[in-house]
Amino acid sequence: MKVNIKKLKEGARLPVYGSEYAAGADLFALEGVEIPAGETRFVHTGIAIELEQGTVGLVYARSGLSCKQDLAPANKVGVIDCDYRGEVMVALHNHGKETRTVSSGDRIAQLVVAPVFHAEFAEAEELSSTVRGEGGFGSTGKN
Repeated sequence: MKVNIKKLKEGARLPVYGSEYAAGADLFALEGVEIPAGETRFVHTGIAIELEQGTVGLVYARSGLSCKQDLAPANKVGVIDCDYRGEVMVALHNHGKETRTVSSGDRIAQLVVAPVFHAEFAEAEELSSTVRGEGGFGSTGKN
């Protein structure tokens, strides 16, 4: 699948897959930013994306950044709709106890392009029964 990317600012980098079978492509910080402990900052990428109709861009944390630097997307998973043409930004939250610095060119998140299914929501008086039934949080086992 071809995804068109527009560089909005000098120094912006296209997303890059880190390995042949990587599901997510790395997104890069356009400029440096300090993120104090417990706070969130928007990190600019300097790019806009054109996703095909029927797809979505999902912005996930990078495991190394979240585990080693305590930085992860504030909204857990960012959603880029296929009709959005503005700058891709990542709201990074510092879960740690000290200020962290993101430098220009740092890999800050990963972008996964995935299919989207649009549901037709219909009100129903009853739902079909299942073995699980109404079991909620933690109801399927202790693993």
